[in-house]
Amino acid sequence: MMGPNSQSRRAASRSKALTGAGNALGALAMVLALTGCGGGGGGSGSGPTVVSPSPTPTPTPTPTNSTCSLSNRQAWVKAALDEWYLFPDLLATNVNASSYTDLQSYIDALVAPARAESKDRYFTYVTSIEEEEAYYASGSTAGIGALLALDGAGRLWVREAYENAPAFAAGMDRGTEITAIGTSTSNLVTVTSMDYDELVDALGPSDVGVLRVMRFVTTDGHTLTRTVTKADYDIEPLSPRYGAKVLDTPSGKVGYVHLRTFIEPAQGALRTAFAGFKAQGVTNVIVDVRYNGGGLVSTAQVLGGLLNAGNVGKVFSTLELRASKASQNDTYYFQDESGAISAAKVAFIGTSSSASASELIMNAQIPYSGSNAALVGSNTYGKPVGQFAFDRDQCDDRLRAVTFRTANADGDADYFTGMASVMDKTCRASDDLGNQLGSVDEASIATATGWIGGNSCTAITAGGQGTLSVGGRTPMPARPNIAQIEMPGLF
Repeated sequence: MMGPNSQSRRAASRSKALTGAGNALGALAMVLALTGCGGGGGGSGSGPTVVSPSPTPTPTPTPTNSTCSLSNRQAWVKAALDEWYLFPDLLATNVNASSYTDLQSYIDALVAPARAESKDRYFTYVTSIEEEEAYYASGSTAGIGALLALDGAGRLWVREAYENAPAFAAGMDRGTEITAIGTSTSNLVTVTSMDYDELVDALGPSDVGVLRVMRFVTTDGHTLTRTVTKADYDIEPLSPRYGAKVLDTPSGKVGYVHLRTFIEPAQGALRTAFAGFKAQGVTNVIVDVRYNGGGLVSTAQVLGGLLNAGNVGKVFSTLELRASKASQNDTYYFQDESGAISAAKVAFIGTSSSASASELIMNAQIPYSGSNAALVGSNTYGKPVGQFAFDRDQCDDRLRAVTFRTANADGDADYFTGMASVMDKTCRASDDLGNQLGSVDEASIATATGWIGGNSCTAITAGGQGTLSVGGRTPMPARPNIAQIEMPGLF
């Protein structure tokens, strides 16, 4: 999750530059985000608000080797964590900076005690300011544009393919199995013969122009071999095919929204979707965030407002910082949204890839819906904390540091073991790759509509943190980009 800076606590505002921190941090920007893992062997993730400095800062001077030396960057990180980290007693005090040859490894060592207690599972990381702002502003990233998942047998499947990206253009879609990968037709290697690290290497970096030859089986059973070249594209937060639909069910009309990521463009798309629901008299809704690793607090607030027309002005969520920063605590309220409905029942479809802002919206709904809100699918990842952004402009460094936890109107937080442990109602269902998202025949959607209609269901087993896939691992590079942090399995 992300949010506004500590000087301007307006709930819906963009973050602004914070200067004069009173220590070695110098000028920083703080952006409120609920993001997931930042890496470390296949972690999941989620993200922030676009930095919109006010007043406009002076031009960044050309960095010197000294300014962006590893030792200076390490000192900057250490100062930020010492002052702001949510768990100050869980920062390592015996870390020798000179023992580390890259900044992220040093950060991992500093927060290792918190990670050992499962409170910071690679949620604190360094990324690129430019890359992150492009992603949150428009969903800009690069790759083949497909969400991938390994099953328990080591087979690689496409969970979702984005309509404006190379994988979809090559013929891949939900339910496609990728069986072999290479850089040419002569060196294709079968997926099931590779171990996890070999597979991640075979998929390659998400850089424009990277070419991969892939053999895959389409959903209608055809085997194809295609050359796929990675390219820039913008992730559409709601699919033009199935992102928002009104489903006809035996119990009446049900609004369905599949939200891919909590980036800024999602706000307008969600408002349009709910205006359509409202026009058709829809009062029961399915919010599908099964692959959504999180994003902007402001976007989560918009979604919360669209579900709660009758709760305008009431508490949506409170962001709570460490004791020494308690004066910076902030409360977000349900805003008046013209297309809002008063949801009678809300089914949230989740998996272990659902994290951060995806969990925030569920937790925020509990005090108002109680047993009329359900988690459908499987247990979520378990990330009730969010990050501020600390910027070192000269080096294009953005430190995402865990700085706050989220509590709902009842004061409940700390759902580190996933939402199944705190939701009044849960319904177990599979992620059915044999049916398209938005289809009433897809297993999780069918279970959700059944629960809305009054059917009984099998509860999701709570306890133990969500892993990053169901039945296997979600492929993830050791150092994912911001889009991969927000959307586990994205290549």
